[in-house]
Amino acid sequence: MSESVYNLYEAKTALSKLVDRAAAGEEIVIAKAGTPMAKLVPFPRATGRREPGGWQGQLFVAEDFDDDLPAELLDQFTGGS
Repeated sequence: MSESVYNLYEAKTALSKLVDRAAAGEEIVIAKAGTPMAKLVPFPRATGRREPGGWQGQLFVAEDFDDDLPAELLDQFTGGS
């Protein structure tokens, strides 16, 4: 991956083109007064279609998982007395 350095003013005037270049794989460094401040990098692409069921047999959900909380515990969350 190549890396290019642009000062802030140059980056502001050419932002659209710099974003396109970053999306194509180039790393763009943005500097202020000669000091690197930020880097434009390509956004990671999705690796592929996800398949459901990857956790099958590895989780346990209790029958009462969605029942109301006991009053004492609910009071702790809501500040009740």
